[in-house]
This record gives sequence, structure tokens and C-alpha cells, in this order.
Amino acid sequence: MDSRQLEYFVAVAEELSFTRAAQRLFTVQSTVSAAIRALETDLKTTLFDRSTRRVALSPAGEALLPEAKAALEALDRARSVVEEASAGLRGSIRIGTMSRLGLVDLAELLGAFYQRYPLVDVHVTTSPTGSSGLADDVRHGRLDLALVGLGRPDLPGLETHELAAVPFVVLLPSNHRLASSAGIKLEDLAGERFVDMLPGFGNRTMVDRAFDNAGQPRRVQVEVPDLSTVPDYVRAGLGVAVVPQLDVEDLRGVSRLRLTDADLTWTLSAITPSGNRPSRAVTALLDLMADFIHPGGTY
Repeated sequence: MDSRQLEYFVAVAEELSFTRAAQRLFTVQSTVSAAIRALETDLKTTLFDRSTRRVALSPAGEALLPEAKAALEALDRARSVVEEASAGLRGSIRIGTMSRLGLVDLAELLGAFYQRYPLVDVHVTTSPTGSSGLADDVRHGRLDLALVGLGRPDLPGLETHELAAVPFVVLLPSNHRLASSAGIKLEDLAGERFVDMLPGFGNRTMVDRAFDNAGQPRRVQVEVPDLSTVPDYVRAGLGVAVVPQLDVEDLRGVSRLRLTDADLTWTLSAITPSGNRPSRAVTALLDLMADFIHPGGTY
């Protein structure tokens, strides 16, 4: 039994697919299959129940999974300690983020991190399914850390590190009947068409839930992947919006009003897998992150 076999085993166990595990590990399926067969031969047991339709952990596989994860984490810690002692902090970090992030200057942050820890290999990616997709990637080991905007403070399988919070506001066309109001309640927007992010994005999920809880299900007319474009659609009269407060210079033709009856706050958080101590590289990045938060920004 070697660490590579354990790494392949954990990937297949989390993905429940030899194909997806191979993609995650940047190798071919035959290599993963051969490693699992060798591990099963070494342990004299079957770790996965395989069929043409599904892959499932056997009882022996279920028992091995937490031990395999613990062994790999111990090896990673041992390597990090030795490498840091001999030549500075080393390792790799897979980071997930939203397509647009203004509350933290990620490029500036990672530039400063590289200057301080040039031997750490950093990979950055985005998720087309927003915060929920990023959370799922961290939970299943495809990312080491992600920057998300989810309203739930307790995310199963994840450790949450809160970075900043901003209130929600209502955006209306300047000629809207409510544009001169001091503040707006959710019920005031009943029957309106809405502009919002795609399903799966954290702020969209929070607002959908708020309207449902108020007994006012809403109709989203325009769905966009970038929050900074929402005012453009509102200005064009295609709908109203309830979004985190934007730091946008051009709000011509758009009125921004307080939301008075819903305690909606969008929180930017860094998430890591729970139950496991983050690597030294991830911990170093989290420690540095607080210096690059800009509460007046947008995401």
C-alpha cells in the first residue's frame, strides 16, 4: 500500500466514479483502475461494488475511507514541516472564487502571497454554478479553499471563515412608482419582474428564500452571471432587483433604496473542509486575507 494508491482510492470514493476521479487527478481511467485493483489485492478485499451503472463503497471501503484521508493528511503535514524547515513554505492550493469579486482584491492578495511564499503553487478557478458549486467542490476535495457568498453560517462538511458583510438594497428604474420612497418592503415588490443572478449563486438563493418566506414568490425575468451588470437591466426597465449593496459609479437612471423589512446581509466567507486542519499554505493564505478586504467593494 502506498500513498498514491490511497490518493486514488479517496478520489474514487468521493466521486463514486472512476472517470471523474481520473479527471480530478489529471490521469487516465486505466491508471486509476489499476491502482485500485492493486490496493484491493494488497488488502485482500473488495473496496468498491462495481456495476455497469454505478460505483459504491463496499463495507471494507467505508471503513478504509476515513483512515486513508487521515493517512494522506498526515503525510502532507510531514512534507510541509520538512519542506518549510529546509527551504521555506511549499505546497499547493486550489482556490475557487466567483467570477467577479470586489470585496477582496484577489489578484493583489495572491500577488502578495506569491512574494512571501514563492514556492507555493496556486491554482485559481471559478464555478459556473456560483457559491453552491464552489461549496460542493470544497466539500468533495476538488478545491482546498473557496471564496463564497452563502447566507447559511453552518455549511455541512465545511469550515467557514467570515471575511466581510454588506446589506441588501433594492434597485429600481428612476421613473418607477416607488423610486422616491424612503425605503421598501418585500411586499411592495409583489407582482414585479426581477433581475437577478443565476440559480445557485448565494445572493439569489437568499432573496428567493426571503420572498418565499414572506408568501410572495417572485418572477425573475432576467438572469445574469455578473452582479455588476444588474443595474444596466434595471435601467432598461426590464425589472427591479434586490441585491447586495453595489459600489458602482454609474447608477444613472437607477434608484437605490433601503430594504426595510428583511434582515438580509450578504456575507463573503472563505470555506475549507471541516474536520481536517488546513495545510500550512492554506493557513498562511487565510492569515494574509484580512489585509485585502475592501468592505465598500462589490462582487
